[in-house]
Amino acid sequence: MRPTRPSSGRHDLFRERLDAMINMSHPLVKLSKVMDWSRFDVAFGGFYRPVGRPAKPTRLMVGLHYLKHVHDLSDEETVERWVENPYWQYFWGFEFFQTEFPIDPSTMTRWRKRISPDGLSEMLKASVDAALDTGTVKPSSLERITVDTTVQPKAIAYPTDGRLYLKALMALVRLAKRFGIELRQSHTRLAKAAALRAGRYAHARQFRRMRRELKKLRTYLGRVYRDIGRKIAGNLDLQARFARLFGLVERLLAQKPKDRHKLYALHAPEVVCISKGKARTPYEFGAKVGIATTNREGLVLASVAFENNPYDGHTLNRTVAQAVEIGGVDPERIYVDKGYRGHDYQGPATVFLAGQKRGLTPTIRRELKRRSAIEATIGHMKTDGRLDRNFLIGQDGDAANATLVAAAHNLRLILKAIAFWCALILLTIRNAETRTA
Repeated sequence: MRPTRPSSGRHDLFRERLDAMINMSHPLVKLSKVMDWSRFDVAFGGFYRPVGRPAKPTRLMVGLHYLKHVHDLSDEETVERWVENPYWQYFWGFEFFQTEFPIDPSTMTRWRKRISPDGLSEMLKASVDAALDTGTVKPSSLERITVDTTVQPKAIAYPTDGRLYLKALMALVRLAKRFGIELRQSHTRLAKAAALRAGRYAHARQFRRMRRELKKLRTYLGRVYRDIGRKIAGNLDLQARFARLFGLVERLLAQKPKDRHKLYALHAPEVVCISKGKARTPYEFGAKVGIATTNREGLVLASVAFENNPYDGHTLNRTVAQAVEIGGVDPERIYVDKGYRGHDYQGPATVFLAGQKRGLTPTIRRELKRRSAIEATIGHMKTDGRLDRNFLIGQDGDAANATLVAAAHNLRLILKAIAFWCALILLTIRNAETRTA
C-alpha cells in the first residue's frame, strides 16, 4: 500500500517539540525546507501496490538514505543515530522528538530493491535542484562538465585460486548436507589443510609446491561436484536448487589464468578486475563507474555503474546522457582525460581532451586546467562517502550505491554552502552591532 505520512503528534502533550529543542538556523534545518519532498511521493508512488499494509513514509526512507551516505554509515548505524539526533528527525518531517527506532534496518534494503536504481536517480536529481535553489551552483555551470571514470570496489576478499576452490567446495558440502545428500567423501579436512599449505608456500615464494596444493584443491572440488551431480540426476527439484552453485563451480573449474571475465567471488560473480595504472593498487575488483561533475563547483550530475570493464571512451555517451537527464541542460563543453580518445559521444557538445593545444580560447584553456579537479571530487566520494567499498549485492547494488553516493556528495556541498552563508550573515550582523556601539 502507498506510504503514510510522518505522525505530527499534535495530541501528544508529553513530548518536546523539535523546533523548541534545536537551532532553526542549522544547515540541516534550512536544507529540509529547501527540498521538495512531495516530488518523491509522486515519483515513487508507482512502486507500491494499491492494497496491503501502509508502507513507511517516503520522506523518512529518502532522508535515511541521504544521511546514511552523507555520513558514511551502515543501515544499522543510521537507524541508531536517528534516535539520538533531533536534527535528523526534523529533517525527516517529524514535529516531536521520537525515542524509538523508526524502522528495522532491513527495511532499508527492501526499500532500495523496491525503488530500483532507475528510481533512485530521482534522489540525485533532487540534490541537483536543491543546489540550484540554494545558489550552491549557477545554472550556467551545467553547460560545462567534466567526465572521468573510477573503480567502485566490491566488498570481497582479495581473490586467490586456493580460497575460491575451498569456498566452492564448502558451499557444495553445506548445500548437500541441507538436502540430505550423502557424499562419498567430503574432502573438507584435506581441502582446508591444502589451502593453508598453498598460502604458506606462496608467501615463501615456493611456487612449484603451491601449484601442487592448488591442483589437489581443484581435484577435491571436482570430485565433490561430480558426486553430487550423479546423486541428483533425474531429481528436477534438487537440480533447480543446485543450478546456480553448479554454474559457478563449472565456471571456476574451467577458467584459466589469462581468461577474461573470470570468477573472483562466489557471492558476487559480477565483479571484474580493473587496472587503473596506480602504483599503490595495481588491480581493483569491483565495477567501473562513470562520473560527470560541473567544471566549476564539482557538483555531481551523473554516476553510472557499468557492467564488465568497458573502454573509458565507450562510457562517455551514457554518462553524458544521464547528466543531461539529471541537470535538464545539454552541455556545451565536455572535458575529459586522454583515456577518452576514440570516444562514442555524438551529441551537440564539444569534447576537449587533456593536453589538447589547438582550438582553445583563454576561457576553455582555463576550464581545461580545472579538469583534474574531478579527481579530488572522486576522492571525497570515496573517503567521505561509500564509493570506496560497495556492500550492496549484484549489478543493481552497484548502480544504486553509485547513485546514492553522488547524491550524498551534492548534499555535503549544499550543507557547507549553507553553513558558510549563515556564518557570513552572522558575522555581518556582529560587525554592524560593534559599529553601532
